[in-house]
Amino acid sequence: MTGLRIIVGADEAGVDYKDAVASDLGADPRVAEVIDIGVTRGDDDFTKPYPHVGLAAGQAIRDGLADRAILFCGTGLGVAIAANKIDGIRAATAHDSFSVERSVLSNNCQVLTMGQRVVGLELARWLAREWIGYTFDPDSASAAKVKILTDYEGC
Repeated sequence: MTGLRIIVGADEAGVDYKDAVASDLGADPRVAEVIDIGVTRGDDDFTKPYPHVGLAAGQAIRDGLADRAILFCGTGLGVAIAANKIDGIRAATAHDSFSVERSVLSNNCQVLTMGQRVVGLELARWLAREWIGYTFDPDSASAAKVKILTDYEGC
């Protein structure tokens, strides 16, 4: 892999964390491109609701425009639910290292979501750095479980 193409996105309740993590990712040598889908403080889209953010990120990954996404809202739950509406997308809300690890290693999640009102900024930054370091093993015991999901969706 030459570097991940990572979407960052948030609604107004997660924009501060999105901006901090985007900055970190932009300086990370494992990341080839950071794609910021908003919202941006002061722009017309600042009050765009979380479903639009999650859906847009999921569609972009499904369409091959990005490899993964890190999304924020107040709890992380809304953007995860929205992203999971896109066939082939697996999004998980995780606020601890073990869940972040298992989201990729056990579930091949392409989308990590976190809540700005739930977890501290430094922990969110740490978890984002950790998460991009994990790679799903298609020969792992978890691969058969993930295949059940992809077969169900027809992906």
